Amino acid sequence: MHHILIVEDDFDIAEQVVLFFKASGFQTTHIADGAKVVPWVKDNHPDAIVMDIMLPNQDGVECMKQIRQFSMVPIVMVTAKVTEADRLKGLEFGADDYVCKPFSAAELVMRIKAILRRCTPTLETQQKVVVDESQLTVTICNKSLSLTKVEFDIFALLFNSPSRVFSRQQILDFIQPDNFDISDRVIDSHIKNIRKKVKQLGFSAKLIGSVYGAGYRYDAQQLEDDTN
Repeated sequence: MHHILIVEDDFDIAEQVVLFFKASGFQTTHIADGAKVVPWVKDNHPDAIVMDIMLPNQDGVECMKQIRQFSMVPIVMVTAKVTEADRLKGLEFGADDYVCKPFSAAELVMRIKAILRRCTPTLETQQKVVVDESQLTVTICNKSLSLTKVEFDIFALLFNSPSRVFSRQQILDFIQPDNFDISDRVIDSHIKNIRKKVKQLGFSAKLIGSVYGAGYRYDAQQLEDDTN
């Protein structure tokens, strides 16, 4: 049974969301105080988080930034803000999805289910891609994907957190922490090379997906579509 953390200080909204998740077979925990979120996540490891942005004591974005320092748990941000800039900011800081109030609790449950499916590839899908970090090798359906060290690092980062969106800067910080004089646009070139090599093996370049204005992610569903 998946355990969903609901972080919402409006108790009427929280009650409705909890009821819909429980009716769909999920275990839920509700927290209304932003300051209590990060310690709880560290101790309890939920399968996904639904998090309001406007919270007492610590806002949802700060909670998410701290959680992303130790966990890739899927996070859906909930807010009354509706601008594209706010949505992209949430994605850049590590959100997997973004829902604006007022929203349908039933739709929210469906979004969480979809994210959990993407983040938990089937055994068959997992066996199709082998990332060997000791040998710095990647094979897709027993075909060797020839990558440079930097390309391998990027592919492994995205692969190990399927569906999570990484900004260019986050990828750059991972592959080269001391990047004072390097533009994050260099990541685009590496992604282009990875996609080209994936396509040369006969698979969709969209295996490494783009989220406009936010960054890149590994999309396991593309491989399922290619091989079914």
